[in-house]
Amino acid sequence: MSAKAKLATVWLDGCSGCHMSLLDIDERILAVAEQADLVYSPLVDLKVFPEMVDVTLVEGAVSNEEDYAKIKKVRARTKILVALGDCAVTTNVPGMRNPFKVEDILNRAYLENAATNQHIPVAVIPPLRQTSLPVHQVVDVDVFVPGCPPSADTIFYVLTELLAGRTPDLLGKTRFGI
Repeated sequence: MSAKAKLATVWLDGCSGCHMSLLDIDERILAVAEQADLVYSPLVDLKVFPEMVDVTLVEGAVSNEEDYAKIKKVRARTKILVALGDCAVTTNVPGMRNPFKVEDILNRAYLENAATNQHIPVAVIPPLRQTSLPVHQVVDVDVFVPGCPPSADTIFYVLTELLAGRTPDLLGKTRFGI
């Protein structure tokens, strides 16, 4: 990629473990910063996803209407979209709700298990979709990086390969659940 690339990270329905692994690249973040500007991330205070990003790392599954709208916008504005971690690749833990009806999930969480203020919020949380989906079932994904979470070494490798204009070969570098 020419000049300095634009890098973004997005957090959908997940635990933030992939972002924690990204931070675990420690001082190697300086090598990434030499090649790319972080233009959007939950790690920084930017509110609007930029018009065109070179590489976006997406953590988490698509589980609610906000996730759905966000991933559609991110895909439209990203050259290389990376599904980062098992939740983005397969839905992992967020997908455990899929056998249940949304109404039953909300009743269990906000009525049956609430000692006080029993009500299902409608203004605070975005509406749940019928099922939680992996990112590639909503938009095209260019690179899949499994792991729960992927290691810092794997994330650093993926970033440096992509920023160098190469497709990372992940064979033997990561696996589901690791």
